[in-house]
Amino acid sequence: MIIKSLELDNFRNYETLNIEFDSGTNIFYGDNAQGKTNILESIFMIATTKSHKGAKDQDMIRFDSDEAHIRTYLYKEEITRQVDMHLRKGKTKGIAIDSQRVKKAADLLGLLNVVFFSPEDLSIIKNSPAERRRFMDMELCQLDSFYLYNLSHYNQILNQRNKLLKEMAKTPELAETLAIWDSQLASYGSKIIERREGFVEQLNEIINRIHYKLSGEKEDLKLIYEKNSGAAELEEKIRQNRNKDIYLKQTTAGPHRDDLSFMVNGIDIRKFGSQGQQRTAALSLKLSEIEIVKKSIHDTPVLLLDDVLSELDSNRQNFLLSEIKDIQTLITCTGLDEFVKNRFEINKVFKVTNGSVKEMSKEDIEV
Repeated sequence: MIIKSLELDNFRNYETLNIEFDSGTNIFYGDNAQGKTNILESIFMIATTKSHKGAKDQDMIRFDSDEAHIRTYLYKEEITRQVDMHLRKGKTKGIAIDSQRVKKAADLLGLLNVVFFSPEDLSIIKNSPAERRRFMDMELCQLDSFYLYNLSHYNQILNQRNKLLKEMAKTPELAETLAIWDSQLASYGSKIIERREGFVEQLNEIINRIHYKLSGEKEDLKLIYEKNSGAAELEEKIRQNRNKDIYLKQTTAGPHRDDLSFMVNGIDIRKFGSQGQQRTAALSLKLSEIEIVKKSIHDTPVLLLDDVLSELDSNRQNFLLSEIKDIQTLITCTGLDEFVKNRFEINKVFKVTNGSVKEMSKEDIEV
C-alpha cells in the first residue's frame, strides 16, 4: 500500500499543494511552523476521517476560506484509488472514493492504513489512561469496522446516560429509564472489551521481541489490559454501580475506564520506570502496531513520523529506521544532517517553507 500523490486546497496554511511521493522514504524538512506537520495531518484525515491533533474540521480550513479539499491517489492491491475529502465550515465533511460519494465518514476507514508517530506518543506511557485507550481505539477502528460500530454506539449511549444522570437531580423519576440505557451500554461495551482483549494479546505476541532487541537484550516487556470490568460481568457491574453513578452524575463502569499497563521485568514503568524505559517501550509499541497492521491487512501501512527522530538517541534512531525499510514512510524534521551523515536511505526530499513545498535534488542535499 502506498500513497502516490497528495493535493491540498486551502488546507491549514496551504493555498494549493500538489506533490508526488516515492514508495520508500520521503522527507519533509524546514524550520518549525512552516507546514510540515500539516501534510501528515491531511493524510491522517484521509485514513481516519479525524485530525491526529483532535482539531475540528473548520480549524483545518485556511483562515481566509470557507472550505478546504484533500485529494490523494492510493495504490493498493494493484489498483489505484482516488479519495477526495471536502471540509466545510459549519457542515459535515464530504467524502468520495473513486468519484463516488460515501454516505458515512466511517465508510472510508480501512481503505488507507497509517501508523502515526509523534513526540507526544513517546509520553503515552506516563500520560493519562485516556491516551492509552485512544491508542487502542484509533488502531482498532482502522482495522475493524465492527469495532468502530460498537465504539460509536457505546459512546453515544454513554453520553445519553450521563446526561440522564445529571437531569435526575431535578427529575428523580427519570431513574425508571436507566435500565434501558444500562442494557444497551453493556451490550456494546462487552464487545469492545472482548476486541481489546484480542488486540492486547496480538501486541504481546510481538512487542516483547522488539523491546528485547531495542533494550540491548536486557528487558522483557509485557502489556496488561486493565479492564474496568470483564465483558460477561459488565451489565451486572453497571447495575451495582447505579447508586454511585446517580450520586456522581456519571457512569463509573465500562470500557471508557480501561487502561493499559507496561511491565518491564515485572515492574510497572508507568509509575516506576525511567524516562528512557518509557520512551523505549513507546517505540516498541509503535513498531508492534506496524506489525499488527501488516498481519491484519496482509499489506504494509504508511508510516507517518512527525519530527520524532529528534527525540530519539542514535541507537533508537538506527533501530527504528532499520525496522521500516519496506514501508512507505513520510518523515518531518528540521534538518537533514543526521540522515546524510548516517547514510540513511533517502528516496525523496522536500523543503517546506511557509506553506510552499519544493522537491530537492540529491545534489542539493549533500553535506
